[in-house]
Amino acid sequence: MSPEGRGIAGGWYRPAVAGGNTFRILHVSTGNVCRSPITERLTRHALSHRLGGLVTGDLIVESAGTWGHEGAPMEANAAAVLADFGADASGFMGRELLDEHVIRADLVLTATRDHRAQVISMGHSAGLRTFTLKEFTRLVRAIDPATLPPLDDGMAERARALVRAAAALRGWLLAPSPDADEVYDPYGAPITFFRSIGDEINQALDPVVTALTGVTAAR
Repeated sequence: MSPEGRGIAGGWYRPAVAGGNTFRILHVSTGNVCRSPITERLTRHALSHRLGGLVTGDLIVESAGTWGHEGAPMEANAAAVLADFGADASGFMGRELLDEHVIRADLVLTATRDHRAQVISMGHSAGLRTFTLKEFTRLVRAIDPATLPPLDDGMAERARALVRAAAALRGWLLAPSPDADEVYDPYGAPITFFRSIGDEINQALDPVVTALTGVTAAR
């Protein structure tokens, strides 16, 4: 079992509690040193920004890799991308994806379709809560936010409703091309490619964070 809270910034982690008060988002890529750390930390940054820093402990954002570099820092270029967005890269440690991560996750967002297939193949009834990031974005764009529970009911309840609605749409709203749901691996690439991937991830996260919080990004 991996230590509690690895890869999770201090104020964002608390143990799951009974009664469904906690919602976990798990971002998955290959090494957990490039794409998934960028996505994890950009998600946290966007949530904090939308909610004025008042992010409650009922929403947990973390990441892991299907071939995760256990204990490794994120790639320097990934950290540089986060700095471009004003997001915090500190304290990150890579993790290998384990059964426990999938079991605890309420939503798994992967970089590619292959990662999605690997998560689902682990079992744990993960199919209805596992999407590629871009797939989930496409589905979320089609969901009327008025049909989601208000934030007064708790962000976890709103997030669960969002996942159920997205899963119901999956067979009806297909990707325009096989590559449309992929975020390509920048590992070993120059900073310019990392930045293009960072922009891609940030754009994909925007409607997801808007749906979760009910707050649009300031332009």
